[in-house]
Parts: sequence; structure tokens; C-alpha cells
Amino acid sequence: MGSLMLMLATQAPAAMVAKPIAYTVDALPFEGYLVYDDAQTAARPGLMMVPNWMGVTPNAIDKAKLVAGKQYVVFVSDIFGKDIRPANASEAEAAATKVRSDRASMRKIAQAAVDVLKGQKLAAVDNRRVAAIGFCLGGTSILELARSGADLKAFVSFHGNLDTPNPADANHIKAPVLVLHGADDPTVSESEIRDFIKEMKAAPNVDWQFVAYSNTVHSFTNPDAKVPGKYEYNPRTAARSYKAMNDLLDEQFSAVAH
Repeated sequence: MGSLMLMLATQAPAAMVAKPIAYTVDALPFEGYLVYDDAQTAARPGLMMVPNWMGVTPNAIDKAKLVAGKQYVVFVSDIFGKDIRPANASEAEAAATKVRSDRASMRKIAQAAVDVLKGQKLAAVDNRRVAAIGFCLGGTSILELARSGADLKAFVSFHGNLDTPNPADANHIKAPVLVLHGADDPTVSESEIRDFIKEMKAAPNVDWQFVAYSNTVHSFTNPDAKVPGKYEYNPRTAARSYKAMNDLLDEQFSAVAH
């Protein structure tokens, strides 16, 4: 399995397509991409994916292709709106700061993307088996979606921030939460980690996991991350984290009667 996951992290499967889907949230235009292997016709589980702070980019679509393989249909959601496409880190930071400052809106946008995935007609999705995953800012968004009480089968955050203005909302979480974290990530403080663990423990019915990977910083799944000690791709950790995601999804989706 280890060699398979290393291959997954570096090579997209054949027959993958990415098709744009326009939608609205509060009458504002958004556009994401549905990613799937069009050689597969049977209904597959669906994953709503929120990308990093650069938003909907070719990089995000490539990552969705890696994640989707032959087993999932992935919707790469638009967290900013169609008219906001950051061109650099400065623009991304400004857009991300605005999104982070309004967690209610963040949750609404994420839920709208789930609804788009479930309602689209381009690929067959088993709507009984839908989960949400996110990277960096997207991971933060996924955790807020979980705290909103979204009715999904799992929530997976890759190198996302963990803070929330309403930690008591963890009591609304309905499905397992998996946080995949770089142990040396300088963008997430030790106090933020402690507060997250405290939040999860205070919600006794929540099934949660926090996995910290050694010698790993922020953006460890992103091959374009090349700032040593801060934002850096780690292929070994990426492969391990994708395996952890798939293990949880296999567990959750197999529990749904066919």
C-alpha cells in the first residue's frame, strides 16, 4: 500500500476529466470543478474539496485528480467567488483573511458546495456516501463545516488552521473528524493545537483524530510549496496523509448499506 500511495501522490490516473460548474451563494457567482474518471459509470462516493488560499487553480484540480482516482467523484469548490482569483500570495492572504473573519459565511459557502456536488448530473454520486476534505484554508473551512452540523460521513483537514470563534459548536459534529498536521508547521501555534484538542474533548460524542507528522511543515501535500522551514512539500508525509484519509473514508463508506 505504501508504494501505491507514493505513486498516487505523483501521478494522476488516466481518463480523468475536470468540468466547470457555475453556482451561486447569496446571489453571488461561484465556479468550481467536478473531477472524476469518466471511464467509470457506477455511482461512487463524493468528496467536496476546498483548496488552499489560492482557490480554484490548475494545481487544485490536479490534486483533486490524484485524490479522486477511480473511486471518488470530487468537487473542487470555490471558497472566494468566481470574481476572486488570487494571482499571488499577497492577494491570496487578503482574500483568505476576509473569509476567515466571517465563519458563518465560510460555513454557508462550504455547505453550498456540498449541495452542488450532491445535485450535479455529470457523474454518478452515491449521495449516502459523501465527505468533505480541505487543504490549508480549505482545512479550516472543512472544520467549520463539521462544527455547523453538516450531515456528511467524514471531515478531513490537511495542514489547516484549527481555531474557531465558537468551540462549543463542536457538539454539533455528526461524523468523524481527521486532522492531518505537520508537527513543525509554524503557522499553527501550540496553543491553537491545545485549544483544538480541548474543544474536541469537551464534545464527548465526537470521533476525532489528530495526526502530527514529524519533520513536516505547512503545505506538505503541495508540490509547489518550496519555502524551506515554512511551506514545503513532503512526499512521504503526503503519501501517509492520503492513506490516512482513504482509511477513514473506507471505514465510513463501507458502513453504508449498498
